[in-house]
Amino acid sequence: MTQPFNRRNAIKNIIAGSAALAAGSSVLPAYAADKNTTMPALKGNINHTVCRWCFSSFTLDELCAAVKEMGLVGIDLVPPKDWPTLKKYGLVSTMCNGAEISLTKGWNDKQYHEQLIKNYTEHIDLVAAAGFKNLFCASGNRGTIDDETGLKNCVDGLKQVIGHAEKKGVVLTMELLNSKIDHKDYMCDRTPWGVELCKRIGSPNFKLLYDIYHMQIDEGDVIRTIRDYNVYFGHYHTAGVPGRHEIDETQELYYPAIMNEIKKTGFTGYVAQEFIPAAADKLGSLRKAVMICDV
Repeated sequence: MTQPFNRRNAIKNIIAGSAALAAGSSVLPAYAADKNTTMPALKGNINHTVCRWCFSSFTLDELCAAVKEMGLVGIDLVPPKDWPTLKKYGLVSTMCNGAEISLTKGWNDKQYHEQLIKNYTEHIDLVAAAGFKNLFCASGNRGTIDDETGLKNCVDGLKQVIGHAEKKGVVLTMELLNSKIDHKDYMCDRTPWGVELCKRIGSPNFKLLYDIYHMQIDEGDVIRTIRDYNVYFGHYHTAGVPGRHEIDETQELYYPAIMNEIKKTGFTGYVAQEFIPAAADKLGSLRKAVMICDV
């Protein structure tokens, strides 16, 4: 039998817990964000990577050297002209881009299909020739297009390049972005919409990029969503909510639990850190984030 609820004891426990946090303890895995700290060996359950744009204050060579030392496998969102630099360090372009027109002008609007089909046909060849796999794509903004018409337009356009992607072994990956804060009016802003698009295209070479930060803002219920829809997710991005900064105890998401759920699904793709470092030691923040996610 459980003990009767005691309000006084509960308050004492809350105060004690708050004092411990104030003293510097954390429920997250302990790891100092210190550039002089030796990085522990990664466990090998998660393929860690990082988004280039978040660390643009470093040259690509500097970032490549740092992530190689940390044990990351590659870098997201590096243009084709810089792929030789990645290869010099034995790294992978874990999410290729450059075929999209923009985030706002995408597959949901037929006026862009001719240009997109040309761009993606060419980039699928580039990605395959480089030995990489994932190629980013975007839905585009709604404007005057309703969600059902947007779905149909995306299917019509993407089906004209997905066969080529299948032949080349390239996976087209549409990102889920929040339309509440960062990308007003973006159409692919809910997991069910993206999942329906995957079902209609019906190809293993079309997946969703499940951005944990974005979907926490627009949907929440992150772990349940991963549990229910992970078969449609080909890539993951991280960041702290709110603010898109470090994924430590300063924000609301508990990444160890999220990463354990991803691991339980048997996911073998990439998880990319996409937070904007607020700390002075940006690489220290990246080290800490990788260790938090290394379950």
